[in-house]
Amino acid sequence: MTRSPEVVAGVDIGGTTTQVVLCAEDFGIGDRLEVPTPADRGGTAMVGAALDAVRQLLDRTPGRLLGVGVGAAGLVDVRAGRILVASDSFRDWAGFEVTATVERALGVPAFLDNDVNAFLRGEATAGAVAGEPYVLGMTLGTGVGGALWLDGALYEGPHGAAGEIGHVPGFGDLPCTCGGRGHLETLASGRSIAARYRERTGRDLTAHEVADAAARGEADALAVHEAAGAGVARALLITAGLLDVTTCVIGGGVSRSWALLEPTVRRTLTAEPPVSGHPLRVLPAALGGDAVAVGAAARAWAELGAVGATEERARA
Repeated sequence: MTRSPEVVAGVDIGGTTTQVVLCAEDFGIGDRLEVPTPADRGGTAMVGAALDAVRQLLDRTPGRLLGVGVGAAGLVDVRAGRILVASDSFRDWAGFEVTATVERALGVPAFLDNDVNAFLRGEATAGAVAGEPYVLGMTLGTGVGGALWLDGALYEGPHGAAGEIGHVPGFGDLPCTCGGRGHLETLASGRSIAARYRERTGRDLTAHEVADAAARGEADALAVHEAAGAGVARALLITAGLLDVTTCVIGGGVSRSWALLEPTVRRTLTAEPPVSGHPLRVLPAALGGDAVAVGAAARAWAELGAVGATEERARA
């Protein structure tokens, strides 16, 4: 009798869509499914949609499910497996017990990560920076997120907020969505690119439309992207100066317009190299929309492996 392959599910719960993948231990993706996120209906509906997607994948791609990794937007309590703080894009998400809900529904262990941490874990495990020991991960999307990979492992910090370069002040004086002022997010997020363009022109365009205008050579759209690129470069230099981390992987929706940001980033980094003298490397994400889900699956495989090793030592 042929034994079903062992898999874990990686889940990326985003504000608009939820991506689910089935991953083997070598991080090969057996199957994937994307479904809408019912963010306006609360945590139960959001996790329920993810669970339904996992079940659909298992129905069409048989495998023995060993565990589930979840990457979710917001500040999370990794150990308790719940959401601590969430944006107003999500209803009844803060405080939601994610891992307990998944474990009750599927009967396997579940593990929770912040989505940007999961993004970096995915890219450092099976993506653009696989094998790199020291990396800053940055996502330029609706907001700006950051995470750190130090000495070959994710570094979360004592309060779970290490690497949050999007919310370090010193980038002007504009109000940020988090309640602070002058954060990188006020220049380089999709929401802010649209807002900065509207301030200059009075025109209400999406970040994607502003990028299209910049690609056509429109001066105001180019200026907004130049400011965003200069902000990103300054954030990279701050990280290099504080932590001696000189490799960065960038993902998120705004990063698809990397050709518009890159010239300013490169020019700024050339003009102000890190004090170490080692050049900064900036790489686009390789896993695309799968990065968070693959990173969540990688966390699950790592945790399951640690449990298995402990059990083997106990039996010895």
